[in-house]
Amino acid sequence: MKGLRGKRAIVTGGADGIGRAIAERFAEEGTEVVVFDIRPRAPGHVNVDITDYEAVKKAVAEAGPVDILVNNAGWDMFKPFLKTEPDFWQKIISINLVGAMNMLHCVLPGMVARGGGKVVSIASDAGRVGSSGEAVYSACKGGIISLTKTLARELASKGVRLNTVCPGVTETNMLAEFMKGAGNPEKLAEAFRRAIPVGRLGKPEDLPGAVLFLASSDADFITGQTLSVSGGMTMHG
Repeated sequence: MKGLRGKRAIVTGGADGIGRAIAERFAEEGTEVVVFDIRPRAPGHVNVDITDYEAVKKAVAEAGPVDILVNNAGWDMFKPFLKTEPDFWQKIISINLVGAMNMLHCVLPGMVARGGGKVVSIASDAGRVGSSGEAVYSACKGGIISLTKTLARELASKGVRLNTVCPGVTETNMLAEFMKGAGNPEKLAEAFRRAIPVGRLGKPEDLPGAVLFLASSDADFITGQTLSVSGGMTMHG
């Protein structure tokens, strides 16, 4: 894709799953990739707790000028809302919403100063249409979508483009833990498959194409948009 070679990208939560697939695809395109993860697993990975603003600020400064930010890190657990407690809410919010806000607050000033940049935040279709057992997570991902649209308006004249990609049901470790928490993983997986017109669950490798497109110069006239990558499970006109 155009305009990715030689750029520097930060991918949060890039040690596993969707984040890893995105980081590897950027590397294939000649992008310098810095992975921020609380569990770094390879060279180029930086141990960062994105819920810690000062840690994020330090890590971003050490990473150098950033052209592309992918807010991918996230966490969830299946729990009906009325069976949750405030401590659980806070954990979900800290990782899925505040963590992304920390990254944006630390990365965007440099993009503005340099006259441009691309941000792609990984939200979820749960944030677009809701999802049983994921009330707080859905609220956070809906917040990411709204935050992205607002910042896209505020920073359009500064050359910064911000968009959101919403995965549907995707085979990751987080999904496996989520389905285990629901108590019937095999039945739930089959129900998901029946609900997806394409006929299968998503894979991490299904996401990088959409993310890299929005991060590329091919998408210079696209900002504030939300793209679902769900095999048709959700459709929005």
